[in-house]
Amino acid sequence: MIRIATEKDIPAMLAIYRPYVENTTHSFEYDVPCLRTFTQRFYDHIAQFPWLVWEEEGRVQGYAYAGAPWERAGYRWCAETSIYLAPQAQGRGVGRALYARLEELLAAQGYRMVYAVVTGENTGSVAFHERLGYRKTAVFQNCGFKHGRWLDVVWLEKELRGDFVPSGFPRNWIELA
Repeated sequence: MIRIATEKDIPAMLAIYRPYVENTTHSFEYDVPCLRTFTQRFYDHIAQFPWLVWEEEGRVQGYAYAGAPWERAGYRWCAETSIYLAPQAQGRGVGRALYARLEELLAAQGYRMVYAVVTGENTGSVAFHERLGYRKTAVFQNCGFKHGRWLDVVWLEKELRGDFVPSGFPRNWIELA
């Protein structure tokens, strides 16, 4: 089941995120954020963007959210997506379902472009995004350092809405709920 994330989901989401920080290069964070920091991050994002969870039998198994890739006003029709799944949720269509709902909400808000920023060696995530219609637009070589090695970063993009002239900035996602 996909639903809007709430504060009560934060410990479960942080538990899902922890191994990505500690054991992989999928996140460029070196240290797992504390609960207070992760909670603030959650509230910073949901002030404008949706944050979704996948729940099974009362347990959060994954989450996806969006944020602003850049600050300037001219970029306000762009969003950056992120997704993290528990191991048991991978390979079952959970990520595809979460992204479909996230992109639906972002398009309804008025976002035109979405971006995914993926560590180059995370070929599974690059392939996942490409299957969803994202296309590689840039590779920044050796720009991140983690676990004793330099890593590439791949930017992928997807157009949610065709050419349109906006009449205002994207709406807050809460207006759609």
